[in-house]
Amino acid sequence: MKHPQRLSVSLALRGAAAMVLGTTLVATVMTASAGAAATPGVTSKSITIGATVPLTGPAAPGYSEIAPAMDAVFQWVNAHGGVYGRKITYKYLDDGYNPATTATLTRQLVLQDNIFADVGSLGTPTQAAVQGFLNAQKVPQLFIESGCNCWSNPKYPYSLGWQPPYTVDGKILGTYIKANFAGKKIGYLYQADEFGQDVVKGLDLEIPKASVVSRQSYDVATLAGPLSNQMAALKAAGAQVVVLATIPAATALAILPGFAIGYLPQYVIDNVGADAPTVGPLLSSFTQQATKNAAEAKAAAGLLNGALANVYQSPVGDTSNPWVQVEKNLLAKYAPALYAKAGLDGNTQYGIGLAYTFVQALQAAGKNLTRAGLVAAIARSGKHFVTPGFVPFSYSSSVHFGYEGGEIVKFSSSAPPVVTPSGSWIGSTPVSPVYVTSPGAGPVRKYTGKISTPPRSLVSTS
Repeated sequence: MKHPQRLSVSLALRGAAAMVLGTTLVATVMTASAGAAATPGVTSKSITIGATVPLTGPAAPGYSEIAPAMDAVFQWVNAHGGVYGRKITYKYLDDGYNPATTATLTRQLVLQDNIFADVGSLGTPTQAAVQGFLNAQKVPQLFIESGCNCWSNPKYPYSLGWQPPYTVDGKILGTYIKANFAGKKIGYLYQADEFGQDVVKGLDLEIPKASVVSRQSYDVATLAGPLSNQMAALKAAGAQVVVLATIPAATALAILPGFAIGYLPQYVIDNVGADAPTVGPLLSSFTQQATKNAAEAKAAAGLLNGALANVYQSPVGDTSNPWVQVEKNLLAKYAPALYAKAGLDGNTQYGIGLAYTFVQALQAAGKNLTRAGLVAAIARSGKHFVTPGFVPFSYSSSVHFGYEGGEIVKFSSSAPPVVTPSGSWIGSTPVSPVYVTSPGAGPVRKYTGKISTPPRSLVSTS
């Protein structure tokens, strides 16, 4: 028989133990709940992300297709169970390529819609306007659709680019110009912000300054008509090779007035404004508006013939490329309305590649998804992501750029055309090896590594 006092002590100890155990369980549940609540936009079954993009305004032609193409990839992911059981909801809002609107809408996405990450927002001036806010909120500003060098700044650890830095673009273009147009007079026409200025910085690292006879710029905020004054100045300076660091609308608004005054230089166009299925229709539509002549409008699309551009993915006209085949299938199946309207062009291709990169980032971040964990996973594993690009990604803890390489192509009426629902547009062929370089003063080298192919799971399910 137990002593009554000992029995009381025993019961008291058991009661205390139960209280401790109960408190521990409650604390564990509360901690887990707090952890889930501490990651906005994430539940056990969903991930909500957002972006601001130009569905209207001067940058809308072509660029308005990118976010819907990204969503096609997310629909493909969702149709196959999501990432660790979480399906992706993508909210993208129209900022009209206006930094003030971008700032308002980004705050809405973060503070009201509680997005997990800002993914695939477009534009250098627009995203620079919200970079400080997103980093202060510790919201990943991922795979910004711009090659500004400012995305790889230690001050902003949550910002990452995707396409090559614009100085890399400029260095690759400059390397080709220096080798193939020695002794020619060079002119620049560039957008007067970090986009155009960074391309020019890269060009100046490779092209002797004495060769550059004219530097012209335009303000995208006031881009409303032909860039006639700039083209007249380039002609007057005797520029035989003209580099365009322009958005698609500005590319057309430069080439047309040049043609009108009989000015036909060798155009070298940064990839930002060099997508033939985007620029071709703009050349035609702007000509139609000006002349009301259908025959002239149709012929205007051919003004890209002979132009050069840099690319970092296989041109969409290369229908034998396995990435191009997968991209077409995925777009047709998971965004049929977009495919019927735009087909696969440089913009829809861009959106597919970027979104697929984000999906791999989610996989690398693991089941216990956090904002900081996602950024850390890209730094740790991003170099090994499968990519449709010619060169691997460069991501690390200190490098927040994606691609750092590409090749030069020439638009040619003899190349296989790019066929989209809007018509048949001029194709291109490579005229250089694949180059790789850093954004700074380092050398431009030939890339000798492997080019990745689509994984079997993507080929079989897209």
